[in-house]
Amino acid sequence: MSSSRKVVVVSQHYPPDYSTTAAIMAAISERIARESKVVVISGMPGSARAPAPGRPAVIEIRNWLPGKAALIKRALAEALFTGRIFFALLWRLRRGDVALTVTAPFALPYAVAAASRLKGAKPVLILHDLFPDVLVMAGLLRPFSLVARAMRAINTLMFRALNVVIVIGRDTEKLVLRYGGMTPDKIKFIPNWTTLSPANRPVSPDNPFRKAIAARFVVGLSGNLGFTHDPEIVFGAARLLRAERDIHFLLSGWGIGFARLKEMQATARLANVTLVDRVADGELGALLSSADVWLVPYRKNVAGVSVPSRFYNLLAVGRPVILVSEAEAEAALAVRENRLGWVVTPGRPDQLANAIRSASCSKDVGMAERAVATAMTFSPERALASYAAVVRELLSNHDMEQIA
Repeated sequence: MSSSRKVVVVSQHYPPDYSTTAAIMAAISERIARESKVVVISGMPGSARAPAPGRPAVIEIRNWLPGKAALIKRALAEALFTGRIFFALLWRLRRGDVALTVTAPFALPYAVAAASRLKGAKPVLILHDLFPDVLVMAGLLRPFSLVARAMRAINTLMFRALNVVIVIGRDTEKLVLRYGGMTPDKIKFIPNWTTLSPANRPVSPDNPFRKAIAARFVVGLSGNLGFTHDPEIVFGAARLLRAERDIHFLLSGWGIGFARLKEMQATARLANVTLVDRVADGELGALLSSADVWLVPYRKNVAGVSVPSRFYNLLAVGRPVILVSEAEAEAALAVRENRLGWVVTPGRPDQLANAIRSASCSKDVGMAERAVATAMTFSPERALASYAAVVRELLSNHDMEQIA
C-alpha cells in the first residue's frame, strides 16, 4: 500500500456535534486512522484538529446550520455546504485516495462522487438514508414528481461512479440494485452498533425517570423523531389506552416529530403521557432502563429506506421493542428472527395499542436475555473492523477497479 495515499472522510456532522451521524463518522475515522492517514472535512464549528500520530486531522469548512424546521433555509445552507465541499475535495484529493462520506445532507454524496472521479480517487458511500425515497416516505415528494425523477437520474450517475456502497440494512440492497451501474459486488452490509455496553438492566424503583410514574408498565420512546417517523400513531395509541391506568407513556426526544407530540399533548393533556426533552449522553442508560418496552414508530414504506440506529441501544439494555414498520424492514427482520418483540403495521394505532397490551402481559422472561445477546452481535469493534477492511482493500488496489 502506498504511504502517499490517504482517506478523506467528508461529513457535515462531526464532534463536538452530538448527533448520531457525528458519533458514527468520528468512530469510523478514528479506527481507520490506526492504519492509514485520515483527513476529515467537517462542517461542524469547533471540530478542527491538527494532525497527530494515529489520529485523524480535521479540517473545518465554513457552514451555516439553520434549524431542521426551517426547510428553505436548510436547503440553501446544505447546497452552499455541498458546493464548498466539492471545491475542497478538488484541492485535497489525489489519485488513489479514498473518499468516504454519508447521506447527510442528501446532496453531499453527489459532490464527493463527482470530485473523486475528476481526481482519480475512490469514492465510498455509507447509505444511511436513500433519497428521494425518504422524502416520498415522509410525504414531502410525490413518487413520480419531476424532482423525484431528477434525483433518481442523478442517483444513477452517482451509483455508477461509486466504488463501494455500504448499507446498514439488508433491506436496502434490493432498492439500490434498481440503479444502472450498481452490482451486488459493490454493496457491503455493515450494520450500525450499540453505544451502550450490552447488559440486562432491570427496572429500578430509584430510576430518576420512573420515580414520578405510578403505573406498573411504562412504554418508552426516545431519539430524534424526523420526517420518517410517525408521532400520530404513538399519540393515537396513548389515547386508546388512556383508561388503562397500569400503562404509561414516557416520551423523550427532539426533532419535528417530538415537537408534534408536544403540540398534541398540550391540547389533549393525557394523564398517561409524560414528555421529557432530550437527555444528555450520560443519562441515556438511565432513560433506556426506565421503560419496560420501547417504541420505534415509522411511517409507511420504511423498508430499505431508513434503519433506526437507536434500535441497537434498546436491545443493549435488555428491553423488548415494538416496531412500527413493514415486515421486511431491517429492524423488523431482527425483531422476528430473534423474537425480540412485536412488529406493527404503520398507520394503525389500534394495532399498536394491542401490541402494548400484549407486551404488558407478556410472560416471555427470556426476551431480555435474547435482546442483550442480539445487541452483542452489533458491537462497535466488529463494525469498525469491517470499515477498516473495506478501506484497506481500496488503498491497496493499484488500479481503479471496484473491489469485490
